[in-house]
Amino acid sequence: MPILTEDLNRTAGYIVSEAHGFRSREQVFIKAASGVLKAGAVLSPEVVPASVAATAAADAANTANSGTIAMDATTPIAATAKSGRYVGVASAATKVSWEDPQGKAIGVSTHGAAFTGGGVKFAITAGASANVVGDKFYVDVVIEPGDAVYAPFDGSKPASAILYEGCDATSAAVRRTITARDSEVQIDLLVWAGGVTSDQKTAALASLATFGIIGR
Repeated sequence: MPILTEDLNRTAGYIVSEAHGFRSREQVFIKAASGVLKAGAVLSPEVVPASVAATAAADAANTANSGTIAMDATTPIAATAKSGRYVGVASAATKVSWEDPQGKAIGVSTHGAAFTGGGVKFAITAGASANVVGDKFYVDVVIEPGDAVYAPFDGSKPASAILYEGCDATSAAVRRTITARDSEVQIDLLVWAGGVTSDQKTAALASLATFGIIGR
């Protein structure tokens, strides 16, 4: 009798449960050069900067005729940008402390100099009146599903999805289905890139949980 071996990494084999219909899934592009990936591979998004919309503005309640803000004309967005509102709060007349959309500090900008941090680049120009402590500036980034490609989680970016079906993205990007939200998954059947540490796996599972993807 031949011995049959079950493919534990078959399409959707890692799923314990998911939302009704197709609400748990999305179709995305897997980044070129990602190699041959199995279903259950843990993925991270990478923004395609040219596809992302970003706008900058000073708070309407700021000191009258104080600083104005503008995105960099050449490279306003980097691949590490996050969707949502970046908030800057003036800590001095020409200094603004910035947080990303998740509330993480990304640095302090100085009026008249380009600021790069958190995946965004902009400059604030001083106005006729100095800013006072508490004045605010904003950068709003809108990342649509088609504005990002996905690659195997390597610890450098948060995990946010799981590959639903295997693929070969060695030489070109390929379109595939992912588990994007509201699912239970079997941890033992998740596939990790080489070199990912135990601590990084723990962090990835925590990150997936913020999207409603719960490991069991």
